[in-house]
Amino acid sequence: MKKFVCADMNRFNSLITQTDSVYHEAALKLGLTYSAMMVLYAVLDGGGKCPISDICGFGINKQTVNSALRKLETENVIFLEAAEGRRKNVCLTEKGMELAENTVLKIISIENEIFASWTKNERETYIELTKRYMDQLSEKISEI
Repeated sequence: MKKFVCADMNRFNSLITQTDSVYHEAALKLGLTYSAMMVLYAVLDGGGKCPISDICGFGINKQTVNSALRKLETENVIFLEAAEGRRKNVCLTEKGMELAENTVLKIISIENEIFASWTKNERETYIELTKRYMDQLSEKISEI
């Protein structure tokens, strides 16, 4: 039987899938949904406030982000405030800041620790190659 995916691509796809699984597992261990974790991650990284569009930049579709925002708003974890034009910012409440610091800050600390253990050249190479792959993939997918 003919194989269509080269061994390196299989390995790369497996690593991406495993990485996603680790983040999903982390969310569950922290008592969050993956989408709630990513909302809290983005807002905490923004200093407690960020545009909704920044959250969508984490690779979560708008519908999922909006569902997570509604749920977190109902739980008094976040609130939305008007920004420029029709845009809105997501802001952490006091309860939300405490939740974020007790959950996603642990993930951010782990990520920072791992990156700090790599040399500057290793970090730059990893980021550059990943960006180049994503840019080329996006370009070629748009041509389909």
